[in-house]
Formats: sequence, structure tokens, C-alpha cells
Amino acid sequence: MALITVNLFSGALMRTVPVNVILPVDKQTDALMRDGATGAFSPHVPDGGFKTLYLLHGIFGNYTDWVSGSCIQRWAEERDLAVVMPSGDNRAYVDQPASHDYYGRFIGEELVALTRAMFPLSTRREDTFIGGLSMGGYGAFRNGFRYAGTFGRIASLSGAFLVDGFAERTDDVSRFFESRAFTEAVYGDADAVRGSDKDPTWLAEQLVESSAPLPKIYLACGVDDGLYEANLETLRRLRALGYDVTYEEGPGGHNWAFWNRYIEHVVEWLPLGDAQAGVNSGNVGL
Repeated sequence: MALITVNLFSGALMRTVPVNVILPVDKQTDALMRDGATGAFSPHVPDGGFKTLYLLHGIFGNYTDWVSGSCIQRWAEERDLAVVMPSGDNRAYVDQPASHDYYGRFIGEELVALTRAMFPLSTRREDTFIGGLSMGGYGAFRNGFRYAGTFGRIASLSGAFLVDGFAERTDDVSRFFESRAFTEAVYGDADAVRGSDKDPTWLAEQLVESSAPLPKIYLACGVDDGLYEANLETLRRLRALGYDVTYEEGPGGHNWAFWNRYIEHVVEWLPLGDAQAGVNSGNVGL
């Protein structure tokens, strides 16, 4: 399994940014091991290129989180899935013009175009997916709906769907990321976020009204998570709009124990087809 760290220059962010990419192009099967000494080597690339999941981390994280916190690398190899994991800092994957931090444009347009140019990835909408956890779950929904012509499926684990409460935020809080000042530094005027392009359910409604093809949705949250009720409300709104939503919940809070368990469910939900697991230190074909 190739795990690649790319440092690329982003015009949307006007700086060099790191991205981790899981690419099963080097996957070795039993047949390749038997024939490799005598036959010509051929990289492992599915017809049409790899189906691809753009996977976003949560607040306080970076591009290494998913590899260090979950088994996504193993599941991606087993299912011939490429996974692209950028850094979103603490900026919620939305555009902030004043500081030229166009995170939404970076995720929804530039990153997809650059990685498709670098790697053998499918360019088909039905093979291109976006997902994330917590802040990244919000970012996946915001950019999945905003760029629905690119992403055929959207997945969120414990999504930080907190837009409804932004207008009531104050600075009299102990955690900086819940303050009104921080909220407005990231999203703009807290009173104006609801019903804007930083409101995922509003974007979902606009997409329905446009009669464009709708992405399929996966949503999961732990029943002990502080974001559980917000996720149930998001589920209710999306189903009322007519979206095809697969919803799962289970015991667990806002932590990697839950996310590691349910990212496997996400991979199983994606339309990946059958694939043979590669030979590695955890699968020696015995």
C-alpha cells in the first residue's frame, strides 16, 4: 500500500500545503507474487482509475489524523479505494476571502483537479466521494452539496452541524472555538450564516430546487455524542428534502473509537465492487 505525502502549492490558499494520499497502486496479490520473478511488472490500477474518497479531519487535526487514528489504509487497500486527506487547519473548510483562505474552493475544485492530474484517479462523478468527521463532517456536507457536480456521495461521522446556534453565541465561554469571535473569524457574520452557502442544509435545498442530480448521503453519530441531536435534525431535514440518506447510530462519543468503527461502514457503503486484499504484514496468505 502506497502512503504518499504530497506538498503542493495551492492557488486557493496561496501557500504550500501537505496532503496524504493512500493509493493501492502497489498492491501485491498472490498471483503477482508467484509471477513477479518472471513476468513483466504492471502497476495495480483498476479500469478507469481508482475510485476516490476525499477525507477531511476534525478541529485540532491535520492531514495525518485519519492514518494515525483509524484503519482506513487497510480498508482502502482491500477495496481498491484511493483516499486523499488534506489539512483544513481549524477553518471549517469554508471560504474566507479577507485572508485569501478559500478552503472550500481548495477542497471542492483545486484539490480534485490536482490529484487527478498526479494520480490514476477516476474522473467520474459516481466514482468520487467526500467525507469527514466532526468539523470535517460539516466540511464534507458543505462542499459536497456546493460541488455536487463533482461528488456523487457524501459521508459524515459526528458532523459539527452547529449553524443553527451561531446567532446566539457570545464570547463568555471557556472554549475558544465556541466563542462568537472565533465563529465570525471562520464563518463571517454569525447572524447571517443560516441560509447562506456556509449552511449545508440550505445548500442541499438549493440543489433540490435546481433539479441537479442529488448525491447519496451517509450519516452516523454516537448516541453519547454532544452533537447527536444536531445530527438527528440534519437527518430529518435531508430526508424531508427527498435525499437518499443511510443513517446509523450506536454507542460511543466524539472519539476515534467511534470514528474508526464507522469509517469502515462508510467504505462498505461506497459503491466499490469486489476486490482482492493485498499481501502485507497483516495478510500473508496463510
